[in-house]
Amino acid sequence: MYFYAARQPILDREKELVGYELLFRDGVDNVFPDIDGDEATTKLIEGSQFNFGLEDLTDNKPAYINFTLETLLKGYPTMLGKDTVVVEILETVQPGKRLLAIVKDLNEKGYTLALDDYIHQPVWRHFYPFINIIKIDFLSTDEETIKKIISDLKPFPHIKLLAEKVETYETYNLALELGFDYFQGFFFSKPEMVQSKALPPSEMALAELLYETSSVEMDLKKITDVFERDVNLSYKLLRYSNSAAFARRAEISTIKQALIVLGANEIKKLLSLLFAAQVSADKPVELIRLSLTRARFGELLAISHGQFKDTGMAFLTGMMSLMDAILDESMESVMQKLPLSAEIKAALLNDEGLLAQYLNLVKFYEHADWEAANNIAQQLKLGEEVADAYHEALTWVNEQMQLMVKE
Repeated sequence: MYFYAARQPILDREKELVGYELLFRDGVDNVFPDIDGDEATTKLIEGSQFNFGLEDLTDNKPAYINFTLETLLKGYPTMLGKDTVVVEILETVQPGKRLLAIVKDLNEKGYTLALDDYIHQPVWRHFYPFINIIKIDFLSTDEETIKKIISDLKPFPHIKLLAEKVETYETYNLALELGFDYFQGFFFSKPEMVQSKALPPSEMALAELLYETSSVEMDLKKITDVFERDVNLSYKLLRYSNSAAFARRAEISTIKQALIVLGANEIKKLLSLLFAAQVSADKPVELIRLSLTRARFGELLAISHGQFKDTGMAFLTGMMSLMDAILDESMESVMQKLPLSAEIKAALLNDEGLLAQYLNLVKFYEHADWEAANNIAQQLKLGEEVADAYHEALTWVNEQMQLMVKE
């Protein structure tokens, strides 16, 4: 069985990750609207029981999963551990006695319950004592209505408010001011302010290394020279080459030897990771995770597609795709600072070329826009390997993030 899913991060007020909403479809050729909510939830539950672990998709954070009335009546939530899932009651489910009985029962069993795409109606007040989270769509709900909901929820302080469809930093700030607890959307992948951030010496060295490694034929001497000028970078290189991911047959005695042991592809990944991590110290970890996922996903697509001699270009494009958010400035300004190849810049600045198509494909996956993703996959003559690449990328990113934490 192939499993097709995307995930959307949910952050708290400190921009720390608290969970992922899982968005499911049954294959790139069987996309919306050919599968209904009942079937989507059923297959997701089935997959979690027999084909994969939820923790592989959620990094051991709670999975926010949509449930229809039918799947609630069948007791599907109880097939998952109460600490692994947030039961989202779809907006299509009408409030009534049957639903209230289910909600009470799940609440008594310790499950966390959320009302998805909440539409304010007096009848929901009967459910408030048993509901933990209310999700409000900021694209379809006006500010006056949101303030009315907040006012009506004052007698129920245990209910957390989650702002959905937070696509801009301005919307995020509004939700913060209104007192929302959680946020879902891609506000953090946009520049928070337009300003120029000077790159300190080691970051300049990393930028220089990114340039040197962006060509197919790398100049090992130049790369070695840059590492040897920076003690911090040399230390990180040696730590990385000494990690469990690499089976060394001899002790490393020089920077050059460490670079040779790693090889071109791993050097490029290491440099991209170091650069993104170094210039995003005050950014959500989820931003780095998303950058890495895009990078690895693009690289795996390039490998399957066979159109690039150097698939590391796809990796670097994905990694750099969120650098505007990391540096808090426009992508145009970022690209002026980083001497990347013309092909990578064309993808990031002008949405041109094959690298841009790979990047768009992963963006559509992130938003669970299956129809658009399927269109690009068909244009590129890619099939099942797209979903495989996405989930392999998530697994790889989990491993890389663990290395970062241990550093």
